[in-house]
Amino acid sequence: MTSEPSSRPSSAADDIFATTHWTVVLAAGRQRSPQAARALEELCRTYWFPLYAYVRRRGYTKEDAEDLTQAFFARLLEKNSFANLDSEKGKFRAFLLASLKHFLANEWDKTQALKRGGGSAPLSLDWQTADTQFQVAVANEPGPDKAFDREWALALLAKVIERLQNECAADGKAKLFEQLKMFLMAGKAESAQREAASALGMEEGAVRVAVHRLRKRYRQLLRDEIANTLADAAMVDEEMRALFGAFS
Repeated sequence: MTSEPSSRPSSAADDIFATTHWTVVLAAGRQRSPQAARALEELCRTYWFPLYAYVRRRGYTKEDAEDLTQAFFARLLEKNSFANLDSEKGKFRAFLLASLKHFLANEWDKTQALKRGGGSAPLSLDWQTADTQFQVAVANEPGPDKAFDREWALALLAKVIERLQNECAADGKAKLFEQLKMFLMAGKAESAQREAASALGMEEGAVRVAVHRLRKRYRQLLRDEIANTLADAAMVDEEMRALFGAFS
């Protein structure tokens, strides 16, 4: 029997949470809820690095960028923040960048009382690797706004890969994923599939089927993850073009 990545959808409970993050948060402007708080925090944990990198590109030092990013999230995650969300901002990406720009322009003095998250529980973020990741990112530097979109797209793709890897592991197919994940990117030669088949002890035809299913599930998760950040799922294609256009 050959191993193949699962093409099953996630559970109903996962779908409810995974596909409605931004819609749930927007609804909290009318009625605050623990679900909205969890949804917003999950979005912030996924997309914090593009904001940190944006602050650095605005000329702030590593330490000040860490303080400002943490203070921004502390403000955003306060209980009363939900009431100020603008439902007209259909894209969480656009909302977050506009909010950060306003924060940087008007809130620096107030952040001094919130240094390192002081005054409220800080969001746990990976500062140890943030500066290294930023230095790599600025090697080919576009403008700050375009760079923000590029970093957002990279964070999005990392989240999708993580979800797909977790699904395969849950199905007992962690080794299959590790061997076949390279085929999620275009341009891999057929000889690489033969090598993967040999490593997995599978027929080449079975590997081709497994790669097809892995790519299909990857595309599904990519669209789901983009939908997480939109108020209207009909905007997925538009958002995808905008994000991946940042690499051109």
